[in-house]
Amino acid sequence: MNVLVINAGSSSLKYQLLNPDSGVLLAKGLCERIGIDGKFTYKAEGKATKDAVDVPMPTHAEAIQAVMDALTDSANGVIGSMKEIDAVGHRVVHGGEAFNKSVLITDEVLKAIEDCIPLAPLHNPANLTGIRACQKVMPGVPMVAVFDTAFHQTMPARAYMYALPYEYYENDKVRRYGFHGTSHKYVAGRAAAMLGKKPEELKLISCHLGNGSSVTAVDGGKSVDTSMGFTPLAGVPMGTRSGDLDAGILQYVMNKYGLSIDEMLNVLNKKSGVQGVSGVSSDFRDLTDAFEKGNERAGLAVDMFNYGVKKLIGAYAAAMGGVDAIIFTAGVGENSAAQRMAIASGLEFMGVKMDADANKARGKETVISAPDSRVKVLLIPTNEELMIAMDTAAIVK
Repeated sequence: MNVLVINAGSSSLKYQLLNPDSGVLLAKGLCERIGIDGKFTYKAEGKATKDAVDVPMPTHAEAIQAVMDALTDSANGVIGSMKEIDAVGHRVVHGGEAFNKSVLITDEVLKAIEDCIPLAPLHNPANLTGIRACQKVMPGVPMVAVFDTAFHQTMPARAYMYALPYEYYENDKVRRYGFHGTSHKYVAGRAAAMLGKKPEELKLISCHLGNGSSVTAVDGGKSVDTSMGFTPLAGVPMGTRSGDLDAGILQYVMNKYGLSIDEMLNVLNKKSGVQGVSGVSSDFRDLTDAFEKGNERAGLAVDMFNYGVKKLIGAYAAAMGGVDAIIFTAGVGENSAAQRMAIASGLEFMGVKMDADANKARGKETVISAPDSRVKVLLIPTNEELMIAMDTAAIVK
């Protein structure tokens, strides 16, 4: 079975063609500058990567058609015709409370995704555009919506409610939703396989660490708490996002500098996090280099990030009454041995014992804790596209 995975942005579209049964990636690429001039990148497995080429893409429909043309190209394509695409899986950022799992896309589902636009005004409209473009170019092909928020819909009310007047939840659905759900679900499943256990038997803490970061408590295969909140702005300090902070700071800064709420949110989303603290970069590699050259603020920014993750690990272990394994994934989690060690160090009291040599690994599934560590520490590269393809295949079948 071949599944086309689509992640549509307002002016871009990422795609992968996968076989979810075997896990084989057939081709992937990117459509950029949709609605402007159109740039198209395509890479078929086993073949040389082609440089970005100019392809007119006034709308997402032309972008999807460019993808179809590349996949079926006689020289570099990987399938004979569009009929070999059995289903399409669409990443949708926000499903609100309406969806606790992936679903086959119907008119009712499209309406529900539209209803969630106020909760994700930058993402859901683009996701809908991608879905409708695919429906136009690929009529009759089953399509599935896979939601970033769905995995976290198993959280109990004590974890997702905010201590605000209750009518804000009743009338406006203000609550913790959480994000990166597809990633957390994927690595939790892989952790169970690595440990030779059923997901229902495990208490896991999944650390998706990168430019955007979130930590999730997974008890018995279900998300019971997560660090991102009503929006992806909450939680640990990130590349350019502030993470959690005292809301009173907003009033103080806005009044002092005459900022509007939109200007303030721009500061919190795009000028804060490790970039704001360091004044150097949102890329942790740049911060490491700067600190080694004597930049103390760069070192402070990384320390704040690591400390925030460590605190959440402790909090979630307490919330679940223990933990069997801690997972590191995503860009920083998969590649920064130093940050993994800094986060795990000091957790010996709860049964974590790292193996310095094993922790040198990058980008591969492996155990990085010591053999006698009571709590296993796992390095698991995430694969959200494969998770989307697997969900899509299961629903279509």
